[in-house]
Amino acid sequence: MNWNDIFATRMGRMKASEIRELLKLLDQPDIISFAGGIPDPKLFPVDAFQGAMTDALSPSNSSAALQYSVSEGYGPLRDWIVEQMAALGVPCSRDNILITSGSQQALDYLGKLMLSPNDTALVSWPTYMGALGAFNAYEPTYDRLIPGGNRSAADYAETAKAAGGRVKFAYASVDFANPTGETLDRTARENILDLADALDIAIIEDSAYQSLRYDGDPIPPMLALEISRKGSIEECRTLYCGSFSKTLAPGLRVGWVCGAASVVSQLVLMKQASDLHSSTLNQMAINTVARSVFEDHTATLRRTYAARRDTMLAALDAHMPEGVTWTKPEGGMFVWVTLPKTMDGGDLLKTALETQKLAFVPGQAFFADRSGANTLRLSFSLADDAQIIEGMTRLGAAIRSMM
Repeated sequence: MNWNDIFATRMGRMKASEIRELLKLLDQPDIISFAGGIPDPKLFPVDAFQGAMTDALSPSNSSAALQYSVSEGYGPLRDWIVEQMAALGVPCSRDNILITSGSQQALDYLGKLMLSPNDTALVSWPTYMGALGAFNAYEPTYDRLIPGGNRSAADYAETAKAAGGRVKFAYASVDFANPTGETLDRTARENILDLADALDIAIIEDSAYQSLRYDGDPIPPMLALEISRKGSIEECRTLYCGSFSKTLAPGLRVGWVCGAASVVSQLVLMKQASDLHSSTLNQMAINTVARSVFEDHTATLRRTYAARRDTMLAALDAHMPEGVTWTKPEGGMFVWVTLPKTMDGGDLLKTALETQKLAFVPGQAFFADRSGANTLRLSFSLADDAQIIEGMTRLGAAIRSMM
């Protein structure tokens, strides 16, 4: 039989993650890789998790830890998140929080909730590849979100209508974005809120890196800014996606959505129809570890990753040829490199792998329209100083060889 005749049309929109494929290179000891935007496992709070798992599996807790549970998520963990959101200027309650299997599942659910085929999602150029992957399954059209740009809401609406649908949401990674490392300033966030009000659409605020600021002053989340305008989270159109993957442990797959209870209740229905609930054991462990070490642990991450970022920026300055530029992030895990217009990041990767044993992510995969061929993403979270310096030396050599 021909399975392609049976698959849904949406499968034509779903592609293998170029980053997931590149992560396979990490198993090759001679490759220096800046491809995966992943935490350094040497920094995981292993002792804290060992104690938390032991406690969760103790006679008094094991029945709850190993049993089915509510779809909304483990109550004490949701309470801790409520406290954290309040500290960010987002007063809310348990009813405003849904625990998901990583923030990636949150993006999938939100795409499923809002996108019909040919509806439009507004995203930046470039944007998080995982968001495009999550939304693609629901067959949207993409349009470019430019905070502060000169396009009117009417223009966005007309373009979406011509594509056969309507604009449903704007997606933005606001702090130290994946892939660029850039942060939206307060004015840009306010502009997105204004555009969303004019179009009457939702906002998906991806804040996976919010706790990893190394320089500069914190900027309130868009959800906090909107609450200051409208008075209550129940009146807000912003849906905040958070994650423990970049701070505590990605392998436990625990993230969350914070938003109006009327929207969260619909996401709960999706959770019930999908995987019933996220792992209770993992949620209990995350709750225990977050309450005991989160502040101290994230402070350690900030010190460590900030030093690695500084090493990478200095090495780029020392080894990049003229015509190459890069971002200078205030936090997160990424530096975005722009090559001369005539160069292709995919071709550069092939050369770098063959001649320099060096890996990174070509930038084109982060563009909904597959532009940006002359860009690439570097992650500094996993490499030590010596690897970063050697890696940037090799990258400079690979670029010069193609000039």
